[in-house]
Amino acid sequence: MAESHDVVIIGGGPGGYAAALYGGAAGLSIGMVERDRVGGTCLHRGCIPAKELLETAHVYRTVGNAGSFGISASEPTIDFATAQVRKQKVVDSVTKGLTGVLKARKVVTYAGTGTYKGNGTVHVEGNDGSNTELNADAVILASGSVVRTLPGFDIDGRWVLASDEVLAMEDLPTSAAVIGGGAIGCEFASMLADLGVQVTVLEFLPKILPGLDADVAAAVQRSFRRRDIDVRTGVKVTGHSPGRKTTKVHIEGGDDVEVERIVVSVGRTPLSSSLGLDGTGVEVDERGFVKVDATCRTTVDGVWAIGDLVATPQLAHVGFAEAIVAIQDILGEDPVPVQYDRVPWCIYCRPEVAFAGHSEESAREAGYDVVVSTHHFRANSRAQIIDDVEGLVKIIAAKGKDGQAGQILGVHMVGPWVTEQLSAGYLAVNWEASVDEVAQFIQPHPTLSELFGESVLALTGRGLHG
Repeated sequence: MAESHDVVIIGGGPGGYAAALYGGAAGLSIGMVERDRVGGTCLHRGCIPAKELLETAHVYRTVGNAGSFGISASEPTIDFATAQVRKQKVVDSVTKGLTGVLKARKVVTYAGTGTYKGNGTVHVEGNDGSNTELNADAVILASGSVVRTLPGFDIDGRWVLASDEVLAMEDLPTSAAVIGGGAIGCEFASMLADLGVQVTVLEFLPKILPGLDADVAAAVQRSFRRRDIDVRTGVKVTGHSPGRKTTKVHIEGGDDVEVERIVVSVGRTPLSSSLGLDGTGVEVDERGFVKVDATCRTTVDGVWAIGDLVATPQLAHVGFAEAIVAIQDILGEDPVPVQYDRVPWCIYCRPEVAFAGHSEESAREAGYDVVVSTHHFRANSRAQIIDDVEGLVKIIAAKGKDGQAGQILGVHMVGPWVTEQLSAGYLAVNWEASVDEVAQFIQPHPTLSELFGESVLALTGRGLHG
């Protein structure tokens, strides 16, 4: 059986479904192949469930701190199975909404595994055993990624867990080692620690959150240590030895760590091997990423690739942006390529992290003479009201010939709800705005976002509060 569409998309995760929705809104006939539920890893085993459980931890902390606000409450306890039920309700609700929008855009979803056969043909091996040939003028590859594993730490669901297993736990261990101090590792470490688990973070590199501005990473590390999260950097793990109730993580040249669970969080690898690309002309690099140009075109005419399948930041919103670029290119609309050095990043540990553009270190390495403004949340009235004063806002601007601050190169935040505050900073970075232009924006009072405005205003040489 053969069916035809204007565009066929392999993968129904953020990149794939965004391409389907955007293309459907433009009037294109869209066929989308997804072997699991639409929404992909992000919706079902990543972004959404992880942030929901982090919110559970936030509520737990808030109740535990109620006494300082004059509210008497007994010591909170956590029923993690109930938290998981709520998490699943959120995931199911978002999935239902997404399915409804896809249907409204007349997107045809094929439940199965798609492989590219060349010449605009995609074969679908249906989950029900059926076989379907799809023909299209354009094919978008969006099969996503899978978790990367470590030698000596096979994911078994008993001792060693990856993100899928952590997000499906029905009860909490008393202790856990998180291998990997990147964004996801720090989110898991923060969530588990806030829920009463004794956590050790083991990171191979010299600091956690590598690539972040040094001041921001240091603020997170200080917070972790204050909360008794044992952060060990520059360590190499070599395996583990299970016992009766615990397992021992072996550290080369260091002290072993005995825990009930091990969480492996060392990144994700592209899922390109199942696409059947051999012999099609679509080139894949040695790491498994599909090669694309600035408009997400592969090395074969009529084929695009987006999301975690390509060597760009593995962020759902980057997948959204690439989906729009690909569809616009298919429509012949001359799209503006994604500027990857300016995309917004958000990390939902406590304290939260959000940033866009250059860090102080990367700006200097790029040859900029910079001016830096840093202001701390402890001086912000709204932060004091909500009793969450950890963190800072740091703005990096280029120094002009007159010695004054000019273009805003980077905005870096760490602290309460900064993931909800970054938009103005990202806009300033992406539009190459100057300090003087952004300093004119009025910030409502009292708000957490005032700290961003204050930090910009200070770069004009006439700050209000510091």
